[in-house]
Amino acid sequence: MKYEKFLSMLMSIQLTKPVSDENLTVIDTDFGGIPVRLYLPKRKSDRRRPAVIYIHGGASSLGSFKILPYDYLNRRTTNRLDAVVVATDYRLAPQYPFPAALEDCILVVKFFLQDTILAKYGVDPARICISGDSFGGTLAAAATQMLRNNPEYKDKIKAQALIYPGLQFIDTFLPSYQEYEHGPFLSRKVGIKLLSLYIAEDTAVFQALLRNEHMPPGSRHLFKFVNWSDFLPEKYKKNHVYTEPILGKLNASYPALVDSRLSPLIVSDDQLQNLPLTYILTCEHDVLRDDGFIYVTRLRDVGVQVSHDHVEGGIHGALCFTTAPVFLRSGLRMADRYISWLKENL
Repeated sequence: MKYEKFLSMLMSIQLTKPVSDENLTVIDTDFGGIPVRLYLPKRKSDRRRPAVIYIHGGASSLGSFKILPYDYLNRRTTNRLDAVVVATDYRLAPQYPFPAALEDCILVVKFFLQDTILAKYGVDPARICISGDSFGGTLAAAATQMLRNNPEYKDKIKAQALIYPGLQFIDTFLPSYQEYEHGPFLSRKVGIKLLSLYIAEDTAVFQALLRNEHMPPGSRHLFKFVNWSDFLPEKYKKNHVYTEPILGKLNASYPALVDSRLSPLIVSDDQLQNLPLTYILTCEHDVLRDDGFIYVTRLRDVGVQVSHDHVEGGIHGALCFTTAPVFLRSGLRMADRYISWLKENL
């Protein structure tokens, strides 16, 4: 069985129903036609509550808010913060390529941010966070950038929380991509294969990404935004030598490759300055580790307040191992750190 098939099977057997309990009302519904799961505290509150919009991971082609570990995480978030949590699903690749997933997430956020909807669920419009893990972190980062640069919504996003996010498709030879080529959990090849489906169901794209020869002519100006030799801490540069991606090897044109909605790391410093309070969690043993480190450095360089949790010994996808039958202590610690940050900052 191919590893990506195994991941899909693992996720499919962990799907949950919207089960309410003595503390929470849990409802599956839709916002503008996009499926969401709402977690609503039952106890009365004297003031409006904070809210978290959570976007699940799954490398663009897998996953759902219904998976047990996500249901567990969002229940804990609701209980500990006395917050409303909106977990959203989005259309998956390859059936729905870029930018379908992001469009769905933006639609959900805008629907939720309507004054009537916020009032309906007792949400404070000044205490809203957009969160996500892995590819959900990619979507959360892109959505936050777009909304904070939109005058209508910029003041309604207080924070973003990105858990081991993938933030760029420009360079697939960052040090972490090389060091953790074979995982653990997420290998470079499987990650690139699944994520390439979001660009196009074309093996030429996948092969070009593997060779770091996918960027089109005229895109060299984007390399400075992801040049790890400028942004990574010395500890993680080690003996790696920076080489630019090779231009012009793909015959077909794929505009997504130069689009910041796919690679949030390539926006200008001026656009980064508009971003809200930010939490970024990275893991030592993770192909996507350096994406997070670069974003932390760039955000801090332009004055954005960033809390960076780096988990030594942590692996990508650890949040998916916080419920039976597989528990990782690091995954449970990550969930606690994330929720604790939300509690302190929302």
